[in-house]
Amino acid sequence: METDLTKLTGVRHPVVQTGMGWVAGPRLVSASANAGALGILASATMTADQLRQAVREVKSRTDAPFGVNLRADAGDAGDRVRIIIDEGVRVASFALAPSRELIAELKDAGVIVIPSVGARRHAEKVADWGADAVIVQGGEGGGHTGDVATTVLLPQVVDAVDIPVIAAGGFHDGRGLVAALAYGAAGIAMGTRFLLTSDSTVPDAVKAWYLAASVKDITVTTAVDGLPHRMLRTELVDSLERAGRTRALAQAVRRAAGFRKISGLSWPQMIRDGLAMKHGKELSWSQVLLAANIPMLLKASMVEGRTDLGVMASGQVAGLIEDLPSCAELVARVMSEARHVLGALPVAE
Repeated sequence: METDLTKLTGVRHPVVQTGMGWVAGPRLVSASANAGALGILASATMTADQLRQAVREVKSRTDAPFGVNLRADAGDAGDRVRIIIDEGVRVASFALAPSRELIAELKDAGVIVIPSVGARRHAEKVADWGADAVIVQGGEGGGHTGDVATTVLLPQVVDAVDIPVIAAGGFHDGRGLVAALAYGAAGIAMGTRFLLTSDSTVPDAVKAWYLAASVKDITVTTAVDGLPHRMLRTELVDSLERAGRTRALAQAVRRAAGFRKISGLSWPQMIRDGLAMKHGKELSWSQVLLAANIPMLLKASMVEGRTDLGVMASGQVAGLIEDLPSCAELVARVMSEARHVLGALPVAE
């Protein structure tokens, strides 16, 4: 199935596996790429040296195109861009809008730039700055999210920009791919669906939580870092929502201290990172610290299996997922379903 996405990136299928921190490592990315999707390596939880090693590991596992997701506001974003260029990575993905200068540097080196956005105006901005395509995530998507549904946001962006648009938020099967194509998208991006595969390194106990969740078990909260964050509702989320400012600050300091040990960051660096994530919103000090150590909260669940101490970012679509296929099985299923749905559509004579 050829679309503007497959032609742009060279992948076989118009499907993207998103760059999820602690989840989208070399094993998942290479499995996605080998399945014909665009695998995106998450780098925000890696040092620059770890990023270079991870890119080389993916390249050792697959000859297919893949991408790297970057934090545009990271202090060493420029260094990471140069790693991507040096290592010949096909695609650079951004969770926040990269600067015009970063886009130009990547494009001059032949790297395809695909930022993720949650609003039409952001899509228009990065398109004007030279982005090659854009991932548009509706409010159904996991992690930091907005409040506009994909079915409303997607056609807005498709009509507003002249670059390929990739739909994210609420997709898990071939029916969704066909729907996105009907809206004018060039493909779909999925996070939670790829997290719930046998190629994902997320602990089995955590995957079981996702599989057991209903749609109503997935909530949006601002208690974690002051920004709307879609995740599974757990005791930790409940405790953060119930906690007063003093208790929340104490919890945040304790967890931030833990992240500081494994990250090597200083307290001033952590606070600067937390403030960089506020996006103009008023945050309490506890939320600033939590924003800075969100990677620690994700690591606790996604790596260590500590569902009691970590957060589990999740799209609403987790409530519809019931199995753990391999990436190859998942992508093949999505494409087979899409072709079946297209073939079953009534055609006016």
